Amino acid sequence: MIRHIVMFKFENAENKQDMSAFCLNVKSELLALQTKIPEILTMEVGLNIAAAGNAFDLVLVSDFESVTALNAYRIHPEHLMVVELINRYKTAAHVVDYEL
Repeated sequence: MIRHIVMFKFENAENKQDMSAFCLNVKSELLALQTKIPEILTMEVGLNIAAAGNAFDLVLVSDFESVTALNAYRIHPEHLMVVELINRYKTAAHVVDYEL
């Protein structure tokens, strides 16, 4: 089994409410992928509550049966639409994939 973790940092918006709404929308869109992409075994999305300057804004943790399943997820059209949404405000992302 493969665990896929991605942390996202988004640009600072002048209006924090707008950025909070954006993050909630991203969370919702990511979680909706579970019903659209059969390769996803589990998925969790968390919004940061830490005030530290080096903190990221959102984290995705998902599990896949194999690297092949993870790669199918990566190129799935539904996933790519969410990536497009994320890329509108993303300033940084870190990814870790590892075997369980």
